[in-house]
Amino acid sequence: MFSADYFEARDRFRHLAGERALALPLSVRDARESLSIDIAWLGERDARRILLVTSGLHGVEGFAGSAVQCAVLRNAPDIAAGCALVLVHALNPWGFARLRRVNESNVDLNRNFVPAGECRAGAPALYRALDPLLNPRSPPRRDAFALQAAAYALRLGVGACRQAIAEGQYELERGLFYGGRALEQGPALFLDWLRGALPHAERLLLLDLHTGLGPFGAQTLLAEPDMRSERVAHFAACLDARVKGGAGASDPGGFAARGSLAGAIRESMAHARPEFFTVEYGTCSGLRLLHALREENRWHHYGDATLEHPAKARLKQVFAPASQRWRSSVMTAGDALVRAAVDVLACDEA
Repeated sequence: MFSADYFEARDRFRHLAGERALALPLSVRDARESLSIDIAWLGERDARRILLVTSGLHGVEGFAGSAVQCAVLRNAPDIAAGCALVLVHALNPWGFARLRRVNESNVDLNRNFVPAGECRAGAPALYRALDPLLNPRSPPRRDAFALQAAAYALRLGVGACRQAIAEGQYELERGLFYGGRALEQGPALFLDWLRGALPHAERLLLLDLHTGLGPFGAQTLLAEPDMRSERVAHFAACLDARVKGGAGASDPGGFAARGSLAGAIRESMAHARPEFFTVEYGTCSGLRLLHALREENRWHHYGDATLEHPAKARLKQVFAPASQRWRSSVMTAGDALVRAAVDVLACDEA
């Protein structure tokens, strides 16, 4: 079941997790109520094989991820000896609560995990060229966005524009896909918890739940670029899922991004041989997604930023469609995926 808002989603998750739940509280100055990253641990506490399922890294995308995680908890799978299933609910609770894809600092958390020592400054040159299209300094209004976008794409190239927009930028603090000046509070809390909770892990399989990319209602797993092609094929068969990406893939299914959660876990948990999949549930076209993000961002920075505005409703609709067909498809596919991954983890030898 999809929740109406973040607080209902959290209450439902906590209730279903019961004594298996723990919370990492966040201190956010303008939060109307307390916020937290909530975790449910199923299986042995010292398990060597871990399936980690995360949701809500992109705030408003958390509606679907939460629904999948609650479906799993409602009829919890049997966990084999030596294994554990760890469900991490709402990595960006402020964005979830405020119907934003970013956090309270306007940071896209999947661009925020920049490795220590790497520069957190600047933006792709093409992003700067696209800035007038992406980040108008005014409240939302009709301005022929689709025509403007088509003109930029014709002049600069669709693929080049897509990559420049989505890879992350560290210059425009009010701009889309801003990666931040430092590691944000939520990511830091989560990584600290992860290091402390999984010191004995020898195998780590990760499913990070998102919405937006792909055909309406379709589930797609995006493998990291360094995953071997035979492993990609193995997971596609074992999970009975459409898997894209991996080393040498002709269709990566997405784009290269700096400061991703996948990179941070690969660095922090190298001893556990992590294998990471971004799980996408498709909703609508990329252009429609971008327009919704742009208009909500304008409302937040140059309007009143209240929840009761069409820009907020549109953003929720493009990342968590009200369609019962879409919601049923996501919950069914997501629940089945997690259960299949539990079985794979128990017997898979990487």
